[in-house]
Amino acid sequence: MTKPVSSAPPLDAQLCFSIYSAGLAINRLYKPMLDALGVTYTQYLALSALWESDAMTISAIAARLSLEPSTITPAVKRLESAGFVTRKRNPADERQVEVYLTAKGRALQPETDCLTETLLRSSGLDIPEIIALNTQVRQLCDRVREASESA
Repeated sequence: MTKPVSSAPPLDAQLCFSIYSAGLAINRLYKPMLDALGVTYTQYLALSALWESDAMTISAIAARLSLEPSTITPAVKRLESAGFVTRKRNPADERQVEVYLTAKGRALQPETDCLTETLLRSSGLDIPEIIALNTQVRQLCDRVREASESA
C-alpha cells in the first residue's frame, strides 16, 4: 500500500463527495422510471420548475435549477419535440423565450410520484427524515452559495 500524498481526508470523509455520490445514486435510481416516462433527469427538473410556476422564460428555468440557459435550452427543445411544452418568443422582448406546459406536460406530473416513493423505499428513511435531510442540504447549499457570491 502506498503512503497518502496529502493530508486531505479520505473521499468518504468529505461532505462534497458524499453529496456528489448521493446525487449520482439517486440519478441511477430514477433513470429507469424517467426513461419509461420519456424524459431525462434534466428534462424532469425543467418540468418540475414549470409545475411550480408555468410560463417561465428559459433564463428563469435555468436560474431555478442553478444551471446555465445554454444547458436548459436543448432540454426544453427536446421537451417541446415530445409534446410536453411549447416555446414562444415574448412579444415585448424577442430575446426572451417563454416556456409553457402542454396538457401532456401537466398530465406527466402525477406519473412522477413513483420517484419519491422509490427514493423513500430505497433509502430506508421515513418522510420526516427525508424532509430534515433535505432541509439541511438546502441550508448548506444556500450558505455556500451566499459565501461564494460575496467573495
